[in-house]
Amino acid sequence: MPANTLLTAIRAHLALEPTHSVVIEPITKGASGRTIIRLKPEGYPTYIGIHYTLERADNANYLPVAEFLTNAKLNVPHVLYDNVGRCCALVEDLGDQDLLSMRDEPWEVREPIYRSTFRQLDKLFYTRPPKDLEFQPAFDTDMYVWEQEYFYDYLAETYLGMSHGETQPLRNDPALKKMAESLGASSRHLVHRDFQSQNIITKEGKAYLIDFQGMRRGRQEYDLASLIFDPYMNHSAEEREKLLDIWEEVTEERPLDEMLKMCAIQRLMQALGAYGNLVSNKNDEWFKPHIPTASNLLRELVTDTEYADAILPVLDLVDAKF
Repeated sequence: MPANTLLTAIRAHLALEPTHSVVIEPITKGASGRTIIRLKPEGYPTYIGIHYTLERADNANYLPVAEFLTNAKLNVPHVLYDNVGRCCALVEDLGDQDLLSMRDEPWEVREPIYRSTFRQLDKLFYTRPPKDLEFQPAFDTDMYVWEQEYFYDYLAETYLGMSHGETQPLRNDPALKKMAESLGASSRHLVHRDFQSQNIITKEGKAYLIDFQGMRRGRQEYDLASLIFDPYMNHSAEEREKLLDIWEEVTEERPLDEMLKMCAIQRLMQALGAYGNLVSNKNDEWFKPHIPTASNLLRELVTDTEYADAILPVLDLVDAKF
């Protein structure tokens, strides 16, 4: 059992007696396929225990990427113990407050955390990893096509019940293929890959990045779009503009509108595919209410664009279902 493995790990790390009290608190957020728990050994600080399998290739990347980011002085939880053979690690407990938990806070409270978050993203942009550090496959044209296919496979067909015959013409839309080629033409910089509100922990007024095991090379605008168009937060158009203003203040530049839009469309297609998969195949109902939210954001982006013919028929079925 993963919990028993992590319990053994913390006893070994702290040299605890078998009778020493350690309280285990499950952490159920996220969909990374890992077991994550909070461990509370009596008389010691709390730890986050992570147990993973190698069924997902990115899980094996967590520890080497964590070491790289720590050495680069980005804000990430420190790895305090790891056992690669048992696929487990103990990391610093940064607490429970993430950006998602601050969703209903006034803008004035959230603004400094967004600013800190963008500073971390900007720092990642300029950070150069060691040459021998392997990341997940880069965002090339094939990766963007895969995200589009994921949308049709798991949202349109699995969740909404469209037939393959119905989705095939949509999948083959030339506008989507052109978008994948445009985005895949460059993948020089590191991206977090899942840069959304649940993966940004706040502590003492600073933003810390977690769940970075999927890091790879790609376009920085993908991470930026992931946060600005995060369905969990459902930022208003006014808030999205405020976030872009903060980004411009931090980086002294503003992303090209068309590039940010394409990245946002891609990210929302990927997210909707993931939600469809998680609800239909994993029976995880937590993600269900985020489907119409993500659908509305995607509709706003593609209406009256060359992507409308390929995407709106699927979103119309989402509206009908909800």
